[in-house]
Amino acid sequence: MNEIRFRLEISAQEYLRYYQGEVDSVLVTIIGGKTIQFPASALQKHVDQSGVNGSFRIIFDNNNKMVSMERISN
Repeated sequence: MNEIRFRLEISAQEYLRYYQGEVDSVLVTIIGGKTIQFPASALQKHVDQSGVNGSFRIIFDNNNKMVSMERISN
């Protein structure tokens, strides 16, 4: 399995676009300049009053399908 780590800072106002379905995926740049895209729905359990903020880890299976996403720090 592979994993990537990244930091997100999405304000509550900006997250509304994801929640309302205006945006269906998130594009992040990871260390080394690579970008990855994942479904915005993966953020739902990480939203609080300020939006989505913190460092995260996504684990992928051997076919590069997302297995899980977890917050590793605020």
